[in-house]
Amino acid sequence: MAIIKIGNPAIDLDAAEIPNLDTAKITTGTLDAGRINNASLANVTALPFSAGTDWQSTIVTGTTLTAVAGKGYWIDTTSNACTVTLPASASVGDFIEFSDYARTWGTNAVTINTNSLNFQGNTSPNPIYNTNGQSVKIIYSGASQGWIPTVDDDVTFETDPSYPVDFLVIAGGGAGGYDQGGGGGAGGYRASFNSETSGGGGSSESSLRFNVGTVYTVTVGAGGAGINGTTTSANEGVNSSLSGSDITTITSIGGGRGGNYNQPSYGASTGGSGGGGAGGSPAGLAGAAGTSNQGYAGGSATGAVSTGSGGGGAGAVGVNASGSTPGAGGNGVASTITGSSVTRGGGGGSMTAISPYSASSGGTGGGGAGSINTGANGNNGTANTGSGGGGVWNPPNPYISGSGGSGVVILRVPTDNYSGTTSGSPTVSTSGSDTIITFNASGSYTG
Repeated sequence: MAIIKIGNPAIDLDAAEIPNLDTAKITTGTLDAGRINNASLANVTALPFSAGTDWQSTIVTGTTLTAVAGKGYWIDTTSNACTVTLPASASVGDFIEFSDYARTWGTNAVTINTNSLNFQGNTSPNPIYNTNGQSVKIIYSGASQGWIPTVDDDVTFETDPSYPVDFLVIAGGGAGGYDQGGGGGAGGYRASFNSETSGGGGSSESSLRFNVGTVYTVTVGAGGAGINGTTTSANEGVNSSLSGSDITTITSIGGGRGGNYNQPSYGASTGGSGGGGAGGSPAGLAGAAGTSNQGYAGGSATGAVSTGSGGGGAGAVGVNASGSTPGAGGNGVASTITGSSVTRGGGGGSMTAISPYSASSGGTGGGGAGSINTGANGNNGTANTGSGGGGVWNPPNPYISGSGGSGVVILRVPTDNYSGTTSGSPTVSTSGSDTIITFNASGSYTG
């Protein structure tokens, strides 16, 4: 019995059990001729062991790649498309593999330059692979059909690639009213972090889940502009939102405007938080409602004379006017999403036209105070808090009511998942194991 030793550790083969072994080709290892003890095996041919695809450790990120047979390539098209040039000549059985490294081929495709050899029997057009998660293996079959894909499909995730994201979305605050004007209402306030409440006494919302490669659009609403005349109404705040193709859009409603008294009279309007009612004679006007789970109603001046009421805040109703005492703005809500406690979303204050004249404060969290004709303009809500502007009593001076503060959108993501891809120049900081992205203006974040 002849024994052939192949590989390390050796594998024993009984030559007597393998007919015509002298013409066999050993393909599972390298044959050591010195270990052959049977002269009839002298013609055995040894072939090298095949290790399969030689996957390259360097990730392809450029716009071009010259491929080599027998190799595998991870191609990352996050920043640009890529054109792969195949070898100018090939032998039957040559193969090459490609795989979508970052699941971005759907955005930036991979184009195959066949380099004059056939691909599935044709030299044009160049094949294009444009499906996220795609893997491709091509094998050369000969001159007629050329390269033929044997694997040409996308690969679904077997584990959930998404990650949790908490948010704070606050809309722009409403402007204060003109002529015994009511305070502006705060912008709608929606929150998910750390079980902290949303506006209007609403419960904390559920966090979102972002997916790698998805673009999430952030819109930060402006505050309503103040006015300096009685022929127009004050301006409401503008909505803020967070949207993406795989999440339900989070929209916070702009704050309601404060009411005007003088003719034509404009009542307070509803909003994330409602605007405060204006003063008047013989009685003032009612405040407006807030939006459920976003903010509170504005105060009313129906029981007072020539005295305005406060705009609603995210955390409390605007204060009603009482006699000659103007109503203060409703308070805002505190959040620790940035790592420290910050209060935002206060309602705007108001004033009285009854001597000795006085103005009320805005709500905590940035609400603008009211102002009287012996003072100056109404005070603006603080920028990027979504707070309401203060009302003003004008005659005979051309003062301007307070503008609402602009909104803000804040995202908190695990630092291990933070992509670093944003637009709109947000402020980025860290707290514990999380990264905080603060948008004071509109922009985007790519998961």
